[in-house]
Amino acid sequence: MKIVNIVPGFGGTFYCGNCLRDSGFASALRKAGHDAMILPVYLPLTIRGDMHETPVFYGAVNIYLKQVFPFLRHMPGWMEHLLNSAPLLKLAASKAGSTRAQGLEELTESMLMGKQGHQGKELEELIFFLKHHEKPDIVHFSNALLLGMAKQIREEVGVPVVCSLQDEDVWVDAMNEPYPGKIWGLLAEKARDVDAFVAVSHYFAGVMKQKMQLPAEKVHIVHIGVNPSEYEYFPDPPIKPAIGYLSRIYEDNGFAVLVDAFILLKSRPGFENLELHASGGMTGDDKAFFHLQAKKLQQAGIEKDLAVYKDFGPENLGDFFKSVSVLSVPVLKGEAFGLYQLEALASGVPLVQPALGAFPEIIEETGGGLLYQPNTPEALAGCLESILNDKSRLRQFSASGRKAVEEKFECSLLTAKMLEVYKKIL
Repeated sequence: MKIVNIVPGFGGTFYCGNCLRDSGFASALRKAGHDAMILPVYLPLTIRGDMHETPVFYGAVNIYLKQVFPFLRHMPGWMEHLLNSAPLLKLAASKAGSTRAQGLEELTESMLMGKQGHQGKELEELIFFLKHHEKPDIVHFSNALLLGMAKQIREEVGVPVVCSLQDEDVWVDAMNEPYPGKIWGLLAEKARDVDAFVAVSHYFAGVMKQKMQLPAEKVHIVHIGVNPSEYEYFPDPPIKPAIGYLSRIYEDNGFAVLVDAFILLKSRPGFENLELHASGGMTGDDKAFFHLQAKKLQQAGIEKDLAVYKDFGPENLGDFFKSVSVLSVPVLKGEAFGLYQLEALASGVPLVQPALGAFPEIIEETGGGLLYQPNTPEALAGCLESILNDKSRLRQFSASGRKAVEEKFECSLLTAKMLEVYKKIL
């Protein structure tokens, strides 16, 4: 079977669980004997090293300028080629605002309008590439914000379309009014052009059935998976206690909540040696926020106890996980899944997560940590204190989490479930 996965590139400036999910899924499909490729749109998948071998469609610089300056919609080919060049896309990926919903409302709407939007030429180029170069059996979209392409792909390429569902609400609900309602309406309309939706959790399936008015029979649930053999297992907590954070370092992911909880813990007896280890990178938008958190630690006289791991690629995470006792990413409104949880559990690191989003689902399925509520620094500090003071529970959560990853969240098992979805619609 030939599967083309169309995914939005992010440039590699921060930890992107969705992007890691897409890359891991394509790799698992190839190991299962299928021909799977990743087709990035907007930005390259990473700005580290060379650009991906496949071209980047809907180049971010190109489509943004065409949206803002109508006279550029008929620019000559040499100019489009320049705007889609690797250096310019890498520069765009590193700039503030490249992953911010505010200010991109009209562009998002135009993209969802497909052939009737301002990216008709880009859609034609993508269709031509699929028809004459790849000839897939199935096209799989990474998320629903790409559905403006679905109708033409089904009709002109003549293949079924599958769409994953993960964290679209984070983008749409952050938009300025009146766009959230308009975009959800467009998504509900474009959902008719999709053969099957695949949500990454039961929680998020429920969210998107409501927001996109999806019929239950069209929505399947396939959790995210990892390959546990790629993670070194650390059954014992480190001698020096440390709280870990692995995700994009910005406000919505709750980094400030964790910093405030850390400050509270450091004032309590027995936690004088406690450290906070953070990794996951940030965008240009996030730097002012991070400096504010660092200043809070400085004012508390504990800035030396923060360690930031700048390398967050899969090959670099072993040292990070080896150094931490628990992992906590207190996302303010919860999350559709959170791949970092599986990466931590595969490494033997227990979780402490707010009882929001899909976090209760993952904790229940794995037995690899604790939940707390409400999502406040005080509640988080109390939960962290209880688990950090109990080494036997840490080891128990570590063993349960690793076992669950091996038995329930192993990549090939979940890839087999996805293949069953494909077979149903072919």
